[in-house]
Amino acid sequence: MFGRRRKRGRHSSGAVETGPEHDEVFDDVEGPWDSTVAPQDDVERLDLGSVLLPMPDEAQLQVEMDQQNGSVRAVHVLTSVGQLTVSAFAAPKSGGLWREVGAELIEGLKEDGARINRENGEWGEEITARNQGVQILFVGVDGPRWMLRGVAAGPEEHFEQNSQALREMLRGTVVVRGEQPMPPRTPLPVELPEAIARHIQQQG
Repeated sequence: MFGRRRKRGRHSSGAVETGPEHDEVFDDVEGPWDSTVAPQDDVERLDLGSVLLPMPDEAQLQVEMDQQNGSVRAVHVLTSVGQLTVSAFAAPKSGGLWREVGAELIEGLKEDGARINRENGEWGEEITARNQGVQILFVGVDGPRWMLRGVAAGPEEHFEQNSQALREMLRGTVVVRGEQPMPPRTPLPVELPEAIARHIQQQG
C-alpha cells in the first residue's frame, strides 16, 4: 500500500538531535519527525503545511472545511479498507499532552456507548473503540512542542489492515511546527496544495 519502508524503530520525542554528526540516526529510527530533523529520503509526501503525509496508493482525499471562516478543519485519507486522519496540535515543551487528550477521549467514547480497549503501542497508549460495526483506532505521538493524533476508522473486518495503514502513515509523517507561540491543543493550520484548493473552489 505504501512506498519505501524504513527499518522499524521506536520514536522518542525530542531525543534525536540535529547536526550532521547525528544523520546516521535515521537509518534505524522511524518517524513521525519534527521538520528540523526530518530525513532526506525518496518518500513522496502530501504537503498540508503543518504536516507532510506519505500517501497510500490509490487513496482519495476528503477535505472537511469550516463553513464559518472557510479554513480547513481536517483532511481525511480514504482507502479501500477505511478512513485515515492525521492531525497536529500545539503542545507544551514538557510534553505529555496525549495522556490528557486520551483520557478525555475515553470518557467521551464511553458516553457514546462504545466498547473501549487500551493497549501500549509503538508510541505509547493506543485506544480502540467499537460501536455499531465500526472500529476506530486512536494513536497519539508527543513530539517537540507538538502532538500528532492519528485516527483509523472503518468496518471491523478491515480493522487490522486499516490500523497497519495508519501506523505506516505516522512512521513517515513530518510535522512542521513553526516557531510561533500557540496555546496547547491549538490545531496547527492545514494548508491545501494549490491544485486541490482550486478543485474545491470549483466544486463549490
